[in-house]
Amino acid sequence: MTDKELMLSGHLYIAGGPELASDHQNARRLTRLINSLTEEDTTERLALFKELFGSVGEDFWVEPPFRTDYGCHTYIGNHFYANYDCIIIDVAEVHIGDNVFFGPRVSLYTAGHPIDPVIRNKQLEYGKEIHIGDNVWVGGNTVINPGVTIGNNVVIGSGSVVTKDIPDNVVAAGVPCRVIREITEQDTAYWKKEEAFYYEHVDKE
Repeated sequence: MTDKELMLSGHLYIAGGPELASDHQNARRLTRLINSLTEEDTTERLALFKELFGSVGEDFWVEPPFRTDYGCHTYIGNHFYANYDCIIIDVAEVHIGDNVFFGPRVSLYTAGHPIDPVIRNKQLEYGKEIHIGDNVWVGGNTVINPGVTIGNNVVIGSGSVVTKDIPDNVVAAGVPCRVIREITEQDTAYWKKEEAFYYEHVDKE
């Protein structure tokens, strides 16, 4: 198996072979171009993101600056928004669902290193996939660690470090991140009331 095949299958590999080096160099080139564009260059920036990522859905936006190792191992659904300073280390695949929003400085790290120092010092490393479901809001300065799956309809509080899977329909936060409570019908009723107030009072231009 090649180092890339080993990497994407979750086994130990060494970064730096020609195939991985080429992919990484392409990501560096594309992110440099993305981060150097002005606010008027939205069409060009979107085109570069589509070239960078494995796939993106409709209504997609990432505020620069943005960093990634490869980009081509990241797959993003419809209606995605990431605020400033997002980092996605995608040595393993990253799958993000529909209607997902990231606050500033959200980081997704699929990369891991052996606990044994002798093996680690041989530059062997590994990656574990990250999966994020639909309708997820991730607060700013959150770190999502290798191998984590976050369910649907989840809110992750700012400053969290997510080390284990998070189930559907909950608010979770903390270091390490843990479930705080379920999202209830009372939450839905409250926010529907606030939504109605907005539409009743907003100025119609």
